[in-house]
Order: sequence, then structure tokens, then C-alpha cells
Amino acid sequence: MTAKILVVDDEQHIRFFLERLLQRDGFTVTAVPSGEAALAQIEVQEFDLALLDVKMPGISGVEVLKQLHEKWPQTVAILLTAHASLDTAVTALRHSAHDYLFKPCDPDTVRASVQEGLQKRQQILQQRTVFQQIEDHLLSSLSQVRAAAAGELPESDAPAEETAAPERFLHKGSLIMDLSRHIFTINGRLVELSPIEFKVIAYLLSHSPRVVSPQEIVKEVQGYESSSWEASEVTRAHIYRIRQKMKKAAGESADVIQTVRGVGYAILP
Repeated sequence: MTAKILVVDDEQHIRFFLERLLQRDGFTVTAVPSGEAALAQIEVQEFDLALLDVKMPGISGVEVLKQLHEKWPQTVAILLTAHASLDTAVTALRHSAHDYLFKPCDPDTVRASVQEGLQKRQQILQQRTVFQQIEDHLLSSLSQVRAAAAGELPESDAPAEETAAPERFLHKGSLIMDLSRHIFTINGRLVELSPIEFKVIAYLLSHSPRVVSPQEIVKEVQGYESSSWEASEVTRAHIYRIRQKMKKAAGESADVIQTVRGVGYAILP
């Protein structure tokens, strides 16, 4: 059967783009311009997946997400967010959203996230079918099996995004890092980092407020032993570029990396 997808966004051009993109991929798409219209749709039908704009006038995408999962717990939700609302997306992910996408959305990224979300839904539905079969055959343990069939899964079988969310993100003060997507923001602004720069700032952030030596950074981030002089030169260059990019994105106040002369670097509390 063709998957049914709900698209909710108050921006007409984004709504039209997603609707046409998903229709071309063979999905049945319902596109609406508001949270109120979305709630009216989920009241009368179940969707396999929903793409929800986080910030809309009136009822927000996060509120739609909550009511959607109250009525249709197995519907997979993907949030659409601007750079400045990454913290909202993180919160929503921890409340059972499958993924988030930055607007404007890249077509290949949308397709990949939708496919992963639909596969996740199929796995959950298959699990529920297995649990129902067990219940039918093991009447002696009826209460235990009914709890499983109702969705009380063992921790190891819980949806990956919910259990993995605390490890996926690093958050300290104005800094938020999505380790899965390699996204780094400061004061809600996206900072474009190279892969090695991302790893350096992630290592500092994960060990904050400890001061980390250049040799440790080179060993743990780049994977090789180095002399004190070499490590200092290599790390100093990375830190300089990271600082410049953070300042460009969010101004002079974005310099949150502390240099402890002769010791190393740390993220300020």
C-alpha cells in the first residue's frame, strides 16, 4: 500500500515543494498550511508519516506532534526547522520525533529521512504483530504479553531516536552539537566546520570544563601520537579556525574556547 504522508507548513513554497517531491516518489500526500488544519486531518485519518514545521502562527508543530502521537502513536514525525530553532528540534526529538530537517530542505535529505522513518514504522508494526501472535499462543502469560503488545517494549527494542537522543547531542550554554548530523550551532546560529574541526570542538565540549592538552587532542581526535611541539602547532591552527568561524557566525561573544597557556584548551562554563 502507498504510504500516506501529512505535510504541515505555513510557507506555501515549502509546502508545495514537499508535496510535489513526495508525490513524485509515489506517496499519497495531504498538505495543509497550519497546525489547526493538521489537527483536523489527524482527527479523521491515520498517516504513516508527518512532516511538521516547528514554528507556525497559532498551533505549533511541537503541539501537533504531541496530539498526533496521543491519537496515532505509530505515526512517524519529522520536524522542519530554521537554524535558530535547533534547540526546539532537540527537545522535540526527545519527545519521540524521528528526525528534523533544516529549511530550505535538500531533496535527497528529505527522501532519505522519509525512507528511514517509514522503515522504522514498519519495524514497529512488525514487532506488534509478533507480540500479538505470542499473546494468542501463550495464554498462561497473558498479562505480560499484553503489556508488550501495548508498546511496553524492552529498553533494547525501543525506537532508536528516543533511546539514543541523550548521546546524539552535546549541549552546553549557547552551544548545541548534533553528533549524528555533524551540525554545530552557537546562539542558535549555524557554524560551518570541517570534519576535523567538528571533532575537535566536540571533544572539548564532551570533556568540559576539563582543560585538554594539545597532545591529547591530536591522539584522541586525529588518532596518532605526536611531540608536544607538533601537537601544539597542529591544535593551535584548528582552534584558530574554529574561533574565526564562530565569531563570523555569532559575533565576538562567540569565543567560548579558553586557552590555558602551557596546558591546553577548555570550553568555558
